[in-house]
Amino acid sequence: MKKQLTMADIAKIAGVGKSTVSRYFNGGYVKEETKEKIRVVIEEYNYKPNTFAQSLKAKETKIIGVVVPCLDSTVTSRVLMSLDEELRAAGYTMLIMNTAHDHKLEIENIENLQRLRVDAIILSAISMTDELKKVIESVDVPLLVLEQEYAAGVSIINNDYDAGYKMGKYVADKGHKNVLVVSVNEKDIAVGVKRRSGILDALENSNVENVDVIESNFSHHKTYDCVKEYFKDSLKNIDAVICSTDKQAAAVMNVLEELEVSIPEEVSICGFGGYETSRLLKPRLTTIKFDSEKLGKIATETILKMIKKEEVEKLQSVDAKFIEGESVYDMN
Repeated sequence: MKKQLTMADIAKIAGVGKSTVSRYFNGGYVKEETKEKIRVVIEEYNYKPNTFAQSLKAKETKIIGVVVPCLDSTVTSRVLMSLDEELRAAGYTMLIMNTAHDHKLEIENIENLQRLRVDAIILSAISMTDELKKVIESVDVPLLVLEQEYAAGVSIINNDYDAGYKMGKYVADKGHKNVLVVSVNEKDIAVGVKRRSGILDALENSNVENVDVIESNFSHHKTYDCVKEYFKDSLKNIDAVICSTDKQAAAVMNVLEELEVSIPEEVSICGFGGYETSRLLKPRLTTIKFDSEKLGKIATETILKMIKKEEVEKLQSVDAKFIEGESVYDMN
């Protein structure tokens, strides 16, 4: 079995310069006689060029960096699948960078992608911190922000306020008067501010008597602990829990089942996400599903226009679909 050669090896065996071999692989001008010498060596040694390294040396890499907060989220997975399908169809490859909800790593990933000379960056931001905004402003390739509004640039968001309002009104219309809202940190403008505000405004406008808000994060474990602590003495007359995500809703269900509370007869539960796994919850969860596939498609169309320096809308939004399950009791 012949060893894998480098470009320098090919140049030496073919009797040509290394720059000539580089031009050959990058589509530059090479005399036909010289091309044949290089082809003979490639075939003899079964040489496979490092296409990724080649692309980084080209003016256009045809690679788009995608920075996401996690890889275990159903919503993130949907967006990535849609992006991958749309970008591949346009002749681009995704390079995915996971931040694990770490702001420092998020910034490092953006800087690393720029050093790799990707054609553009799509950022699914954790939250729009001042430090992140400064880094975005320093990037010299097109950068599109997803799921968080970025006033100084281009962003695509879910219509979180309207979705929150719709869910809050639904719960109030079902006759619930004592509601617990499980939210996330307000640094997350999309979920922690806009979605929460929509829920609270709807409950207030519907004259719900008592509303409590507790703050968790997006994990099942943290939400389980927060809710268990909240209910440690009693149910506090709560008759409905509105969660920021379906994952949070599943954690609340676990707590209430341990407390032998009947869902939804004693306490109703609802969330946001519309995950496939949410259908397995018993009772079937009432939720709101954002169109992640459409978000990926719009994101692809937008970033390709940005690469071509075409005009794009500064802010676009994606609506959501209400899915009525069996987890909210009609108290009327």
